Order: sequence, then C-alpha cells, then structure tokens
Amino acid sequence: MKDGDAILVTTFLRFYKEGFKPDRDLILALTADEEGGQSNGVDWLLTNHPELMKAAFAFNPDGGGVDLQMAKPSLPTWTQARSSMPTTSSRSPIPADTARCRCRITRSTTWPTRCSGLQNYQFPFELNAITRAYFEKLATLEPAQTAADIKAMLATSDPAAIARLSVSPEWNSVIHTTCVATRLQAGHANNALPQMAQANVNCRILPGHSREEVRQDLIRIFADAKVTVKYVDNGGGIHSGAPDSKGPPPVALQPEVMKPLEKLVAVYWPGTPVIPDMATGASDSIFTNAAGIPTYNWSAVELEVSDVRAHGKDERLPETSFYKGVQFWYDYLHMITKGD
Repeated sequence: MKDGDAILVTTFLRFYKEGFKPDRDLILALTADEEGGQSNGVDWLLTNHPELMKAAFAFNPDGGGVDLQMAKPSLPTWTQARSSMPTTSSRSPIPADTARCRCRITRSTTWPTRCSGLQNYQFPFELNAITRAYFEKLATLEPAQTAADIKAMLATSDPAAIARLSVSPEWNSVIHTTCVATRLQAGHANNALPQMAQANVNCRILPGHSREEVRQDLIRIFADAKVTVKYVDNGGGIHSGAPDSKGPPPVALQPEVMKPLEKLVAVYWPGTPVIPDMATGASDSIFTNAAGIPTYNWSAVELEVSDVRAHGKDERLPETSFYKGVQFWYDYLHMITKGD
C-alpha cells in the first residue's frame, strides 16, 4: 500500500502547489493498523472522528490495479471486500496421520476424518451483483469452452459448469465461502502422545453471511461433540461465539465513479476492459462500506500477474508504473471534481 500512499500524497501536494480548487471536498486519510485499527486504523477513525470521514464514496488504492499479462493490460476494479474469520478448532485426543492437513502425529483414528471433512466440504454456490458483472465480462473474453461454462453458470447455475470453473482457486473463492486449516498444533512434549490438537481455520466469507453463521457451519462439518469451534478476533482474543452481524451488500457501480474511470482507462490503456471484481480477502474497505461510504479498491498501478510479490521481502514496483499511477490519479481526481 506504500505506493498508493505515495501516489496520493504526491497528488494532493501537487494540487496544493497549483492552487487547485475542487468543486467538492477531497479527503485524504492515511491510517495504520490494517484491517484492525486498535488505535489509528480506519475503524478507529470512523468511530472517534466520523465528522472527518463524511463522504459520498471512497477510494482504497490497496487493491485492484492494472494486471499485465506479457505487457497486455486489464483493469479490475475491486468494489467489495469479504469478511475474514480466523477460528480455532480443537479436538482431544489428536489423530495419527494428518498429512492432508499438513501435520503428522501418531496414534489416532478420528481427527484425519474431521480434517479431511473440512478439506472436502464445498460451501454453497453464490453470486452477487459484483461477481455476476465480473463473470458476464469474462464470458466475452475467455476461450469458447470456459465462456460457455460461465454463461451456463450465470443462466441456470449449472452444477457441472460450476464444478469445472471451481477448479480455478481464484474463481472458486469468489463463488463460494472458503475455509482452510492454516496452522495445526498438538502435544506438550516430544516423548508423550498428544492429548489435544488445535487447528486454526481461516475462512473467507461471502457478503451476506455472518461469522457466527459460518462458525455454526464448521461445527456441523466436524460433527463431533469433542470438537469445539471458537472465534478468534482481530486482536487474537478467543471467544465461544462470533459476531452475528452480516457484511454489507456489494457496492453499486456509481456512474459518477465508473464513467470517468472508463474514459480515462481508454486513454492510458486503449482497448482495455474495466472489470469489476470482488476481493477474496478483507481490506480496510470493510469499515467504510459498513459506515455507508461506498468504497472502490483500485490503484492504477501496473504489475505483471506472473510477478506479484505482495507481502514478500522482495516487494517491488516498476518505476514507470509508479509515475504512470501518479499521473493517472491526478487526471482522474480532476475529472470527478470538475465534471470534465
């Protein structure tokens, strides 16, 4: 997100230096505590200083962007962040062979079944306004067989088409809630059989469902009275229940946001489609969306899809991509504040 911070700070400084007077307020909020916000995050800011955050809509540059495939661009506009729910699932005693859950421990018969039950479970298929628009656009761009499957999925929710499309981890994760065991822990000593195991299960929840609803789903999937499923909050606290509030519906694609965007994309990346997309993880947009501020995640930064290094120690950004993003945001904010 540092590239987005630098680009927008540069743009605001440039406006100030030029004496630019927009016909509406432009608010720049730089926060810490990503997706948490104990002291200086978006959630904290909205709670403690809502008067500073009154807005018709918001842009979050920590998402979206210009995907390059062998230098050929496409621009997805991420408009909805999903809820992310870590949970803790524990069972006593621990199983013998949990290789499919990335753990090998001796002497048990039931835990591998519970773990594989989660691994093999498929949450129900769902579409919303954003994912439907996303696949409708992809149906005009994908090869014939894939396009036919997409059209069958959109028209009739054809199970065979959905199954074929779900082979793609990316597509599977935007048409289903997904839960996966990310960490396993068991035992107290190297020379003793473990009496209890714990698994951290991370869930990415489709809009319209609560974290408590999915926690109850996990209880039914494990189907074992000796397995307890607890909720882990953003601060690491463990609770017997999870919040029952449902995430807000996907953001509507407002013409005053999208029309200037599409017009400018045609200048910077001629012939490139603007594709609405739903992020497969949470972002700070969950707080602004919940506060009634429609939020669009996109950055106008070009990156090769084969060279994504987000969260790695070797993150990098092409210099030309950064400066192109600087000029794009300068032009775009001019357009939405002056009616050009």
